[in-house]
Amino acid sequence: EKSTELALLLRSGALSAPMEFVEERVIGPQLGAENIERGLHSTIWGFVAIAIFMIIYYHLFGVFSALALAANVLFLLALLSILQITLTLPGIAAIALALGVAIDSNVLVNERIREELRAGATPQAAISAGSKHAWDTIVDSNVTTLIVGLALLIFGSGPVRGFAVVHCLGILTSMFSAVVVARGFANLWY
Repeated sequence: EKSTELALLLRSGALSAPMEFVEERVIGPQLGAENIERGLHSTIWGFVAIAIFMIIYYHLFGVFSALALAANVLFLLALLSILQITLTLPGIAAIALALGVAIDSNVLVNERIREELRAGATPQAAISAGSKHAWDTIVDSNVTTLIVGLALLIFGSGPVRGFAVVHCLGILTSMFSAVVVARGFANLWY
């Protein structure tokens, strides 16, 4: 009887709880615009930092990787535009993550090419063998990441699903850009 009475009191709001305001904020459209601007700036600076590192560490092949990374971002933005997906803050975060994932594939290819060049292969043979040998690892790492992205898409909701869509598309474009675009630039140069 007492639990029924307490439940009735709780539902009616008769039990008052003291409230003390610690902080109060009004969120307007300018805050969203500011967050999106900061997200875009951080993505751009992340791209610049990755490109500088790759160029310093891999020299000419780092330039090819940076160009492939730029192509990856363009491919991803083109896909988002074709599919008419609105770019939100979670989408910008997924693009930033896609940059990090994409460069990993370039690192794998570049390291394999270095190994082939050290073994005495010609540049064209090293590019071919390096790309071929790194392909299995690239597919393995990207498929496992894609599985997680699909799980987020299936089980997530709202912003999580938006993140997952951009993340999955970014994985697909990164695989293409790392193998086809970077290799194309290297083959064109040599």
